[in-house]
Amino acid sequence: MNTCGFVTCGPNEALVVSGCCYSKPLLVPGGRVFVWPIVQQVQKISLNTMTLQVESPTVYTSQGVPISVTGIAQVKIQGQNEEMLSTACEQFLGKTEDEIHNIALVTLEGHQRAIMGSMTVEEIYKDRKKFSKEVFEVASSDLVNMGITVVSYTLKDIRDEEGYLKALGMARTAEVKRDARIGEAEARRDAQIREAIAEEQRMAARFLNDTEIAKAQRDFELKKAAYDVEVQTKKAEAEMAFELQAAKTKQRIMEEQMQVKVVERGQEIAVQEQEMMRREKELEATIRRPANAEKYRLEKMAEANKLRTVMEAEAEAEAIKIRGEAEAYAIEAKAKAESEQMAKKAAAWNEYKSAAMIDMMLDTLPKVAAEVAAPLSQAKKITMVSSGNGAIGAEKLTEEVLNIVSRVPELVKNMTGVDVAKSVSVHAA
Repeated sequence: MNTCGFVTCGPNEALVVSGCCYSKPLLVPGGRVFVWPIVQQVQKISLNTMTLQVESPTVYTSQGVPISVTGIAQVKIQGQNEEMLSTACEQFLGKTEDEIHNIALVTLEGHQRAIMGSMTVEEIYKDRKKFSKEVFEVASSDLVNMGITVVSYTLKDIRDEEGYLKALGMARTAEVKRDARIGEAEARRDAQIREAIAEEQRMAARFLNDTEIAKAQRDFELKKAAYDVEVQTKKAEAEMAFELQAAKTKQRIMEEQMQVKVVERGQEIAVQEQEMMRREKELEATIRRPANAEKYRLEKMAEANKLRTVMEAEAEAEAIKIRGEAEAYAIEAKAKAESEQMAKKAAAWNEYKSAAMIDMMLDTLPKVAAEVAAPLSQAKKITMVSSGNGAIGAEKLTEEVLNIVSRVPELVKNMTGVDVAKSVSVHAA
């Protein structure tokens, strides 16, 4: 800007005069200066405070959780510090305020993203002051080299797209609700305790008052009785002599009435003592004796079960013994019967000899034939092959069965050594 004469600027600007007579630019914040034409040049730089909205979308924290943060920073070129103003002039002289704004914004955003990456979501969310302080300090140390001062930095907003912050809020909400329920329960408990204490004090005061009333009533009755005795005595003394005896009698009556009251009181005490004894006996009858009876019953039941078990075992042993004896007797009787039967059969065989032997053979042969023919009766179909010589058909089949039966005596002889055919022929002869 080529001007001459006096040049002025407002308090939010600084004049930078360069050229003849100055080895380095003259800096005039918020004032005026004389500028020689042609040989000197004057420029202005804004000292206005710039508001920066620092957006850092989707930055991964130290835990790897993506979040977005918005910060608000107030920055300005420091006009009161000549060194910083000189540095700002070197960096931004000739640039518009928007260009300076963009440079500061980019720098702040980079530092904000770096601090986000070094902290956890919980630290950023719960300790915003610490986050703002760290961003402020780091950004200030960098921007001061450009001649820019960070006036303030505030964390405006934290958000995420994964619902992580919402989950943290829900956990904290649950803790607050839990603490509120606990506090309410404790307050209700304290109130109930205070009510119980107040009720206890009220009842104690009432009992004390009732006691004092009863005591006063008793004193009144005693004094009244004494006054009545004294009045009646004075009356008796004032009456005529013939009524003296009546007065004395009345006096004795009054004394006896007092004695009656004493006796009644003693009887009441006795009644109370009897009531205590009754309750003691009732306790004895309703609790202790039933308990002892139940104990005795259980003990007797245990003894009875034990005795029953022993008796059952003894009865079982006796039954086994008797059963064994019966079975032995049965076996003995059966053996005797079989022995007698065998003896009778032997006697019969000895008497009849060949006739008995033949009879037994005739009884046994049909059974043997039946056993031999039994497999044939189960066959559904029989095919017989004949060479033309000998019997065929049913005759052949019968002949085969008879041949098998005729070989039975030989089989018995081979197995037992007894020649049945020979024995029959000998007895027949």
